[in-house]
Amino acid sequence: MHKDCIYLDNNATTKVDPAIVEAMLPYFSDYYGNPSSMHTFGGQVGKAVRLAREQVAALLGAEESEIIFTSGGTEGDNAAIRAALLAQPQKRHIITTQVEHPAVLNVCQQLETQGYSVTYLSVNRQGQLDLNELEASLTGNTALVTIMYANNETGTVFPIEQIGLRVKESGALFHVDAVQAVGKIPMNMKTSTIDMLTLSGHKMHAPKGIGALYLRRGVRFRPMIIGGGQQRGRRAGTENVPGVVALGKAAELELLHLEEATAREKQLRDRLEQTLINTIPNCEVNGDPANRLPNTTNIGFKYIEGEAILLHLNKHNICASSGSACSSGSLEPSHVLRAMGLPYTILHGSIRFSLCRYTTEAEIDAVLAIMPDIIERLRALSPFKNDNVGWLQQQEKSVLGVGR
Repeated sequence: MHKDCIYLDNNATTKVDPAIVEAMLPYFSDYYGNPSSMHTFGGQVGKAVRLAREQVAALLGAEESEIIFTSGGTEGDNAAIRAALLAQPQKRHIITTQVEHPAVLNVCQQLETQGYSVTYLSVNRQGQLDLNELEASLTGNTALVTIMYANNETGTVFPIEQIGLRVKESGALFHVDAVQAVGKIPMNMKTSTIDMLTLSGHKMHAPKGIGALYLRRGVRFRPMIIGGGQQRGRRAGTENVPGVVALGKAAELELLHLEEATAREKQLRDRLEQTLINTIPNCEVNGDPANRLPNTTNIGFKYIEGEAILLHLNKHNICASSGSACSSGSLEPSHVLRAMGLPYTILHGSIRFSLCRYTTEAEIDAVLAIMPDIIERLRALSPFKNDNVGWLQQQEKSVLGVGR
């Protein structure tokens, strides 16, 4: 299947760039020394690690000393949140949003069981925050504000620097999960209000299992992984050198292609989105059309299940993802779309298409050719045809009544 696969699920993971594979391969066999070793054989590996750190720093507009290599986004989010709290033990309040990735939400929910209070900011129908709600939530007891740069499901981009200015005025630390945004949005940490930022390699054509945490110079940091003195004592453990080299190369390529690739992805995304909206009735775009990632569209198709659409797409070797998930035999709508207050018929019929620099015009044409027929056939089988069905209204009330 993979040779003919049309892959439009790049917000989930990306293909490893062949140039990145080539860059990392020697560090599995020829250059296998420990980068912390004193001998020359290990020293040359250490130089490769330093180069990769410089490459990641360049992509972020940061200093080399501000980059900590991690195993990925989840570790980076966990490390940033816990470090911020350990550095300010007298403060017991955290602010985040209802639409964060589970790597943030589940940590915050666990911290609530340990005596911390957490404010989960709401979003509007377009998935955007109310900055007045943020300001009202900030107190002298707020240790950390942790908010994603761009939402992984809808692509909605938050006004991070506006948020950061308010956070800085309060004296709290500001962490940003930028896993979906790095490589798609230009960044400059030298002029940013961000204290800590998380990124992950497998969202930018590097392998899975490697990421980085940006830590602004001067911000106090207590490591989550303790052991040896690697990475200036901020993250113990012998570095995953092939992964580190791969992430460095990925950062170099993302910086090189950023402007060209994002413009092209946006053009393809817009054509896919507008053609589907114009040719298929009763569907709409979820998220903020004016402020979102250039590669992402989330479209709700009324009166059918997203999982059914995905199954039909899969028969044509097309990969996308759904805005709802199946759990324990019962469909649970996306927490992101639910927080946006979308109607029940949209919640369950939403599909995310996410593109990358490898996406082609022909692939978009193939999706456009089959989607109308898929939707028409599924709606013909649907037990509900409009928004006035009593059962649907009951389901909508029960779903939208859930706080998070």
